[in-house]
Amino acid sequence: MLVNGIWQENWQPVQAQDEQGRFIRQTSTFRHWITPDGAPGPTGSGGFKAEAGRYHLYVAYICPWASRTLMARRLKGLQELIGVTVVNPRLTDQGWRFGGFPGADEDSLNGARYMHELYTRADPEVSGRATVPVLWDRHTGTIVNNESADILRMLNSAFSHLVDQGPDLYPAALASEIDALNQAIYTDLNNGVYQAGFASSQQAYDEAYAKVFAKLDELEARLADGRSYLFGEALTESDIRLFVTLVRFDAAYHGLFKCNRNTLAAMPALHAYLHRLLALEGIAETVNLDHIKAGYYSIKALNPTGIVPAGPQAL
Repeated sequence: MLVNGIWQENWQPVQAQDEQGRFIRQTSTFRHWITPDGAPGPTGSGGFKAEAGRYHLYVAYICPWASRTLMARRLKGLQELIGVTVVNPRLTDQGWRFGGFPGADEDSLNGARYMHELYTRADPEVSGRATVPVLWDRHTGTIVNNESADILRMLNSAFSHLVDQGPDLYPAALASEIDALNQAIYTDLNNGVYQAGFASSQQAYDEAYAKVFAKLDELEARLADGRSYLFGEALTESDIRLFVTLVRFDAAYHGLFKCNRNTLAAMPALHAYLHRLLALEGIAETVNLDHIKAGYYSIKALNPTGIVPAGPQAL
């Protein structure tokens, strides 16, 4: 991680933990918003006006948080407005790096070797982890935002006057319900699998494991009535948040993170839902199973041999 702009090479995947060995996730560092007119958003300062070609996404296919932003970019038809650079899926002693793996890009925009170089370019004194996604402003040469929840919201609405397509992922009529479901999915499932995988005590693991499968059972029952999406026939950001965990479940979380009561394939409603979202135009392009497996199984703390399992080979 970075401490006052200096990279500390003893990088560890566990961000923090409490006295009971529970995994604690770091909060994001950059929280500015792109808005239609450049006015300040809910956090941060203003000046980031929605313009074609001005912004760029740095992502990792392995990362569920980054994949949220890739899905929103595709669903909202922003491919021509916002470029993308994909990092190497294998975590190194200096965190995310560019190039060196099939489907990973060099940083042709800024010439960085590692993601942390972009963080110090944006703030020479920054402290914290150099995470993805990163939403970069080409005009000012800085990071707009590195919080996927914020980026998802701004991609949904900030560029609508330039490209008006795709579903409204955060309709006002469902806003309070979406917020509540997002929080529940995040706490018990999105972050719950990480709390199971990175638990450093049996108690912490048992708690996380129970939360993960209680939430999966609840969502299986919710979808068993035949609805297409979590809120019926309206695709929302809650579906994106759920999808990115489901699509990694059998390939990584079931084995490496010890969430092994059953595979997702054993839950018919959730499995059908996963494939329903995968069939949406452009969504399969945001998923790279080779990157997902290579990335997760490169975490030395969990897989010191670095052996990547042969399966699954398809979702």
